[in-house]
Amino acid sequence: MDQCRHTLEQHNWNIEAAVQDRLNEQEGVPSVFNPPPSRPLQVNTADHRIYSYVVSRPQPRGLLGWGYYLIMLPFRLTYYTLLDIFRFALRFIRPDPRSRVTDPVGDIISFIHMFEEKYGRIHPVFYQGTYSQALNDAKRELRFLLVYLHGDDHQDTDEFCRNTLCVSEVITLINTRMLFWSCSTNKPEGYRVSQALRENTYPFLAVIMLKDRRMTVVGRLEGLIQPDDLVNQLTFIMDANQTYLVSERLEREERNQTQVLRQQQDEAYLASLRADQEKERKKKEERERKKKKEEEVQQQKLAEERRRQTLKEEKERRSECLPPEPHPDDPESVKIIFKLPNDSRVERRFHFTQSLTVIHDFLFSLKESPEKFQIEANFPRRVLPCLPTEEWPNPPTLQEAGLSHTEMRDQRLRRRRQPCCEPVLVPGSACELLHRHS
Repeated sequence: MDQCRHTLEQHNWNIEAAVQDRLNEQEGVPSVFNPPPSRPLQVNTADHRIYSYVVSRPQPRGLLGWGYYLIMLPFRLTYYTLLDIFRFALRFIRPDPRSRVTDPVGDIISFIHMFEEKYGRIHPVFYQGTYSQALNDAKRELRFLLVYLHGDDHQDTDEFCRNTLCVSEVITLINTRMLFWSCSTNKPEGYRVSQALRENTYPFLAVIMLKDRRMTVVGRLEGLIQPDDLVNQLTFIMDANQTYLVSERLEREERNQTQVLRQQQDEAYLASLRADQEKERKKKEERERKKKKEEEVQQQKLAEERRRQTLKEEKERRSECLPPEPHPDDPESVKIIFKLPNDSRVERRFHFTQSLTVIHDFLFSLKESPEKFQIEANFPRRVLPCLPTEEWPNPPTLQEAGLSHTEMRDQRLRRRRQPCCEPVLVPGSACELLHRHS
C-alpha cells in the first residue's frame, strides 16, 4: 500500500498515468512520468548515415521583396534576440514547467483534441500513448515510427497541418505503412521528445525504426514541405531502410523458431522426466508392496511360531498338572481308549471322581492332538462337556457323565469276555470327545 500511495503521489493521483508508468517499467522502458533522466531516450540519433531533408524558406523576389526583407531584418533579429534573452533569464527565476513530465498520456490526448478542433478530424491516426510506448510498439511490430513535433508558435505550422499533413495521399501513406506519434512542444511530453531529437526548425518530422537491434532515427524532415514532396521523401526513406526490417524479421523468426524448438525439447525432456519419475514411483511402490508382503508373511510366520511355542508350553503345563494315573487294580477307575484324528490310539486310566476336564487336559497334552477338539462317546452317542460352558459351568466327573456306570457294567462283562472301552477323539471348532464302547 505504501508503494502504491507513493506511485500515485508521484503522478498527482492520476491512476491512468500511474498504470502506464508501471507498464513501461515492466517493458524495460525508463519511466516517462518521473523527472527527465540525465541520459537521453533510447533512440540513436548519432548515426551519421541519417537521411536529412531541410526545406529552406523561399528567398525574397524582386526589389520590393528584398527591400521589405532588409527593412524587417533588424526588427526580426532584435525581436528574437530579446526573446531568447528573456527566456534565458526566466529560466533562472522560474524553471521551465515543461521540464517536468507528470501526465504524458494527458499531454497526448490534449494535443489530439486541440488538433481536431483547429484542423478537423481528417488527419493521420495519432498514436494515443506515450513516446516510449510508441517506440516499444514500433519495435515489437517492426514498423516505421513517424514522429511529428508540433510548434504552436511557428509561422509555418498552420500551413503544414492544413495543406500537407491532412492531405489524403499523406494520410494514406502514413496510416498504411507507419505508426504516427505527435505532440506539441508546449506540452511537457512533447518538449522532452524535442530535447531528445534536437530539432532545428518546424515543422519537424523524424522517421525511427529498429536498426542494428536498437531504435534509430533514419530520417529527418524539417521545414515547410509540400504533400507530394513529403510522400516522395517518406517513401524513399522507407525503401532505403526496408532491408533492415526484413533482416530483423528473418532474425526474429529464426529466434522464435529456435525458442519454439527449445521449448519443444524442454517439454519432451520434462515429459520423459515425468515418465521416468512415474516408472520409478511404480517400481518403488512395487518394492514397498513386496517388502510389506514379505513383512506380513514374516509376521505371520513369527505369529505362527509364537502360537506353536505357546501351545507347546501349554501342553507341557497341562501335562505336568495331570493327576497320577490310577493303579490298574483300582476298582474305582476305568481305562479309556482314545482314537486320535490320525487314526492312532492311546489309552489311560482315570478315576471315577475325576472331572472330565482331566480327560481333556490329558488329550490336549498329547503331541498328536490338535489345538481345538471335542470328545464324543458313541454308546450312547453324545458330546462330553469337558470344558466349562453356560450350560455346564463346572464340568461333571466321569461318574456323573455315566462313564463310571458303563465301566462297572463293562467290568462285569470283563469277567466273562474281558471287554474294553474305546472313546474316539475328533477335531473340531470346540473341545469335543467321541466315546465308543465295545
